[in-house]
Amino acid sequence: MDISLDILAILFFVAGLAAFIDAIAGGGGLLTVPALLAAGVPPTQALATNKLQSSFGSFSATYYFVRNGLVDLRQMVLAIICTFVGSAVGAELVQVIDAGLLTTMIPALLIVISLYFLFAPQASIHGGKAKISDGLFAFTVGTSIGFYDGFFGPGTGSLFTICFVTLAGLGIVEATARTKVLNFTSNIAALMFFIMAGLPVWEIGLVMAVGGFIGARIGAKVVVSNGRKLIRPMVVIMSMLMAGKLLWEQNPQWFQ
Repeated sequence: MDISLDILAILFFVAGLAAFIDAIAGGGGLLTVPALLAAGVPPTQALATNKLQSSFGSFSATYYFVRNGLVDLRQMVLAIICTFVGSAVGAELVQVIDAGLLTTMIPALLIVISLYFLFAPQASIHGGKAKISDGLFAFTVGTSIGFYDGFFGPGTGSLFTICFVTLAGLGIVEATARTKVLNFTSNIAALMFFIMAGLPVWEIGLVMAVGGFIGARIGAKVVVSNGRKLIRPMVVIMSMLMAGKLLWEQNPQWFQ
């Protein structure tokens, strides 16, 4: 499809800002998907193109966290596998099944997440006691949220973060770092199936990928240096914004 240089430039900067936010609290798709739709990309292709560009951003943040010792990938092998499988199944089903039923549940879930982070006690640097084993976490949380990300997507990072804090007992910074590993995994799994279906718009996705890579690297540095101060309010803000956006799209009459 034909797209002007000025639109590409705008999408580049939107992707950078979205990846910066996403590296800290998730919710970058709140900016990039509407931007792609506004640029004239059809909905299914917009979803696929967003997975293309967000894969670069999530890889950038993941690499930074791993390199700085916040994540040990050997401890996450099972969770990575389960997330990959769940996302692959979701990406296949979204091409043939209406996502409407699932989307109606997400605003309430995001509001619960934001309220938890707003009123719950501060997560410590080292976290607390895990409520479930790593294996059970991988099979339940990894598979289900991976499926959700491949099938639909908004709020995936927030969902992973809340589960790492509440179920795995991790501190907020380590939870955010592990979230990006699984977010990257689900992005890549879904992207592979979207590519096989010929859905991504490559010229747009690759331009946005450059912006996303840069923005995610900056965001990851912010997490490492000021993580506990910024992650909590950012998760609350992004969860509330995503919930409001989805409610507005699903029930426009409420806002008239």
